[in-house]
Amino acid sequence: MTRKPIFLDRTTPPHIVTLILMTGLAALAMNIFLPSLPGMALYFDADYRLLQLSVAVYLAVNAVFQILLGPLADQVGRRPVVLWGLGLFLLATVGCALSQSALMFLFFRMMQATIVAAMVLGRAIVRDMVPQDQAASMIGYVTMGMAVVPMIGPALGGILDQAFGWQANFWALLVLGGLVAFLVWADLGETSGRSGLSYAQQFSEYPQLFRSLRFWGYAGSSALSSGAFFAYLGGAPYIGDHVFGLTPAQVGLYFGAPAVGYFIGNFITGKFSVRVGVNRMVYWGTLINALGIGVNLALFYAGHGSAFVFFGFMIFMGLGNGMTIPNATAGALSVRPELAGTASGLSGALMIGGGAALSALAGVWMTPEGGAMALLWIMLITAIGAVITILLVMRREVRLGLA
Repeated sequence: MTRKPIFLDRTTPPHIVTLILMTGLAALAMNIFLPSLPGMALYFDADYRLLQLSVAVYLAVNAVFQILLGPLADQVGRRPVVLWGLGLFLLATVGCALSQSALMFLFFRMMQATIVAAMVLGRAIVRDMVPQDQAASMIGYVTMGMAVVPMIGPALGGILDQAFGWQANFWALLVLGGLVAFLVWADLGETSGRSGLSYAQQFSEYPQLFRSLRFWGYAGSSALSSGAFFAYLGGAPYIGDHVFGLTPAQVGLYFGAPAVGYFIGNFITGKFSVRVGVNRMVYWGTLINALGIGVNLALFYAGHGSAFVFFGFMIFMGLGNGMTIPNATAGALSVRPELAGTASGLSGALMIGGGAALSALAGVWMTPEGGAMALLWIMLITAIGAVITILLVMRREVRLGLA
């Protein structure tokens, strides 16, 4: 689409502000209530590990929705799918706030995953509008919404919890979600030319992506690099509460440390991806991620572990992911540009599905005796896997004369 975006004109492509707020809301829904998890376990008289499933199960359902929504958006367009996803998210948010049992909460928490339409289709919309290297740059700016929000989301959630109880987090999500839904309705013009295929035919296109080593390379490096973050997402609230004895507000404040790095990484992506290229940006991002986690773990083994060290070094994890994810995503979406929605859904499902498994694993392995080291080992192994994956992609391109 070549028309220039005009803000609040839904006959033109969306303004970048709308895309940033869409992804920002999706990020906020993921983490605003995390400092409340220990208190919610007491409120529902449930084991912490059951409440911790609100992260893993949410991510798993999120991954399934991405697989379903990508082909649907290629068939019927981006706008209706995003609006329906937001509407269902608002209903589920009310259900979360009014839940009277842990299982009831987990059900509505799963339904909140429809907000993924805003995130996954935000990336596809960018790829509809611009070519690969520009898409990496623009995705970098758009996903700053996923960096700024986690800086303040857990801290805000911790403050709301202490002042009004854990339910306040979901009432805040309802208000903010309503505002974003109105903005999307008023500003999001359709960017997809629509494939003309039936929904079943859209699914038949998945084998085309499955057979592409280039797609798997980009999707794999993104999934493994972000896997470290999702393990952190599942384990860090427990570490903050049970190992370091932090209050919900303190956990919320510390928890946002990776987002500082993610913001910087997104900025670097926005400034340099067109000039440097997708592959090198992904490589340096995965390397920074792995080195930051490795130094963090080494400090704990050296006897210098503390809440400040554990959370502070997560800035490097965020920095690496801020460089890796936008570039790897742009690469994956460029394998078949006419199937950007399907590719975005599949690559996102791989990333989020793997994250769900790692988040659940982190919850199972967390013990006060084990401290932070078990979580750091999970994160380090996945981060090293991301480095290896992108190196294999770069090596193959050199061998084929494509680099």
